[in-house]
Amino acid sequence: MKSFLPTRFMVDRDSARCIQCKVCVNQCSFGVHYFDDDDAAVKAHEGDCVSCHRCVVFCPTSALTIRRNPLDYRANANWRPEVIEDILRQAETGGMLLTGMGDDKEHRIYWDHLLLNASQVTNPSIDPLREPMELRTFLGRKPDRLELDESGRLTTTLAPQVMLETPVMFAAMSYGAISLNAQTSLARAATELGTLWNTGEGGLHPSLLRYTPNTIVQVASGRFGVNTEYLRSARVVEIKIGQGAKPGIGGHLPAEKVTDDISRARMIPKGTDALSPAPHHDIYSIEDLRQLIYAIKEATNYEKPVSVKIAAVHNAAAIASGIVRAGADIIVIDGLRGATGAAPKAIRDNVGIPIELALAAVDTRLRDEGIRNQASLVASGGIRCSGDVAKAIALGADAVNIGTAALIALGCHVCQQCHTGKCTWGICTTDPALTRRINPEIGAQRLVNLVRGWSLELKDMLGGMGVNAIESLRGNRLHLRAVGLNERELDILGVKMAGS
Repeated sequence: MKSFLPTRFMVDRDSARCIQCKVCVNQCSFGVHYFDDDDAAVKAHEGDCVSCHRCVVFCPTSALTIRRNPLDYRANANWRPEVIEDILRQAETGGMLLTGMGDDKEHRIYWDHLLLNASQVTNPSIDPLREPMELRTFLGRKPDRLELDESGRLTTTLAPQVMLETPVMFAAMSYGAISLNAQTSLARAATELGTLWNTGEGGLHPSLLRYTPNTIVQVASGRFGVNTEYLRSARVVEIKIGQGAKPGIGGHLPAEKVTDDISRARMIPKGTDALSPAPHHDIYSIEDLRQLIYAIKEATNYEKPVSVKIAAVHNAAAIASGIVRAGADIIVIDGLRGATGAAPKAIRDNVGIPIELALAAVDTRLRDEGIRNQASLVASGGIRCSGDVAKAIALGADAVNIGTAALIALGCHVCQQCHTGKCTWGICTTDPALTRRINPEIGAQRLVNLVRGWSLELKDMLGGMGVNAIESLRGNRLHLRAVGLNERELDILGVKMAGS
């Protein structure tokens, strides 16, 4: 069938610089570059280009440039080029359009409309270079009150707590969705940083058992890789109900990605589709969720905090209230910009709400009900920088997850082709030749550098606000002011307008 789709990207090759070395041919897993024997020259199938920039980065003579095709459609605010091309693509395939990463539409990014307050005269700032600044935080259920005996010793029994040296964790990314080398980079970095990484729903590869003191293991609807050893090896056990990129639907790892190692980790036959049902077939109510939470606690001797991950949706506050009352120690809220290895484009772009609004609503609801201390809140989905982290904590989060930012640190250029398994950077692939493109030692160091840089910036911001501990910022919305938001948005966020 003749394709009516235009070429999205153009490959500009400077003939004066190109030395026909074929590096671009060897580096491109999408088959864009090829050597034409007749003309004895490297050429390009531009229609296959996804703008991952691998060829540009590795070209030894800087001979390549990738740019958008300047082809213009007739101007139409409703029938935009993306809409037209999606229709053309579905007319050719007859199936759902899949994509990787998170929502890329121009929804309001509330982080960019929130500003942090700063100290001046009456509340002087603190210099983090000369005075101690505390980023350490603890995740887990806190008691309503502490009781001490006559000698001052604590007599209250505390629920299991997890100490983070910095309030930044690595989001759930499963083995199969990303490569083992990418997961190893995350695990090594989390261990060095004193934070946590998350296995996602793909089970745990045996080579990563050494990192389990810094590992969150996930129990998803498919129950891939879940057994008693898996649960007991973890620092935290997370029940995944939903995720921001595809709320309300299940997961799918294509059969061609299920290699020997992945089949063992997920405990499924090699070469079969790994299908996660949309619902957990044993959870149809808060009471059912409570049963699973306490089954996990029982299986882990009540030594591990249990987390529940939900997508940010319109009734997230009520759901979170029920989850706390069901016994969860941690709630993870994943906003619509949360990324994924593969999601139906229609779901990614049209389902869910921004993490900023969901987080504020949940924190407010739990405080109003007097149960905010009974669970820690983790914000996830679209956290891009240390400023976003600080604003999330001021809105009520105890910590945040980063996924896309971590992958970008590993080399990802957000070309949104994760679902193809052809990732040129060796991240979202199970192809051994591509996987080798990530050196776990180098990858871990890049991740450590990123989070350490953010942590230094967080200390500077805290000092500028006149506080010396991240705990003093948590849920303190007086440290936030808004610009360009309407009264209803301000009310939901619980933030005052700048100047007031």
